[in-house]
Amino acid sequence: MRGVKRMMNKTLKFLVIFIIFNILMGSAAATLNVIVVTDPTGEDPNGFAGGSMSFAQNMFQSTFILSKENRFTILSGGEGEAIPRLMAIVDAINILKNGGTAAEAASAASGYPGIRIMCGGPGKGAAVGGSFDAYLVIVEDDGTITVTPYSGGLAVLPPGKKGAIIHLRNTHGNPLYGTAANVRKEEAIKIGKMIRDGYPATTIVAEVFKDVSINAGEKYGGGAVNVASGVSTGDMFTPANLNETGYPMDQPYAKVCPYCGWSVGYPTAENYQVCPLDGTPLKTIYAYDALRDAITVTKSSISVSVYGSDEAGVIQTTQEIVKSTVKRDGYSEEAIAKAINDAIDSGLIIGVNYVEPKDINVKPSSRAVGVYYTPLPDDRTAPPMDLPIGSVTFEILGDIQTALGCVLLVLLLFRSTLISSFRRS
Repeated sequence: MRGVKRMMNKTLKFLVIFIIFNILMGSAAATLNVIVVTDPTGEDPNGFAGGSMSFAQNMFQSTFILSKENRFTILSGGEGEAIPRLMAIVDAINILKNGGTAAEAASAASGYPGIRIMCGGPGKGAAVGGSFDAYLVIVEDDGTITVTPYSGGLAVLPPGKKGAIIHLRNTHGNPLYGTAANVRKEEAIKIGKMIRDGYPATTIVAEVFKDVSINAGEKYGGGAVNVASGVSTGDMFTPANLNETGYPMDQPYAKVCPYCGWSVGYPTAENYQVCPLDGTPLKTIYAYDALRDAITVTKSSISVSVYGSDEAGVIQTTQEIVKSTVKRDGYSEEAIAKAINDAIDSGLIIGVNYVEPKDINVKPSSRAVGVYYTPLPDDRTAPPMDLPIGSVTFEILGDIQTALGCVLLVLLLFRSTLISSFRRS
């Protein structure tokens, strides 16, 4: 009962945020929705993944919903109005939360003109319903690949089947407008081959993001989810402000030292060509690579969430610093805070204040770390210097300096009088 209440509270919070977004901004929707299933049972930690992307503005995290407790995702889109899309999402959440299949949940979109719902999860299959142009990919155990086009209504990847669903349209104003139909077909075939050849779902989703961003121009995050493991890219690629586009998925996201692992995110990375620790030339990591790494789970994976700053450079650099520190010192709030503050002092992280151990939230059992920043006021890039002398001392020194200044001023004003008196004496 408590789990249901928690889910309802989370859903209510999401709906409130979603409504506020739609009051403040024009309607925006994903134009790429993709779900890939390489292990329908959910036993493979990287076997069920999906994501959304678009050329449009306002690709906030509301573009995808991930339920870690119930292990399902909902990707929304369409050219209909924002409120009907919201209602379709609510219907889909309720169906999946109460044990319904992906087909049942996606069917809810058909009741709302112009709306699309793509959803799925281990044991639930995957489906897309409403207004869409998609390919359904099914890969049999013997390696047979079936790729079927669908346009509107309902397309279903049944529970227990390997395969994928990819929807793709072009946004008006996209310089590559008109490429979606061909890219959609090519990607569906490529997805089928990658599933047959044994690639995990998280890798395939990242490859789709790469190809679509380059060849179809629907390139702004958005982001992706690992449904099997409950991992999301969060706000790594979503816009920092309203009415802006997200991070371009075909652009460099960070630079990393292939030898020691030191890394720095863009735009700060533009200032570095070699590793400051050992001089090794840095390797450029593109956004689609960063997406793959963020949702792919390994035994050494560490999930890092950053709050209080939307700057890609701050987020990526913080994530790499935390991962390196955890591998070296374990899940220590003190060690992580010190490493971050050292990075702030050196200028690797800018625009945020120093952190304290209480600003670091660690969960060793789930290999997760949360970092809570306080942005600096007035567009400052660095916090005040932490000097060893207290402010009271500086006030006293200031008073002494003022007094000395007054004495010098008196001597200057009465210099001639003093000199004449000195000579007479």
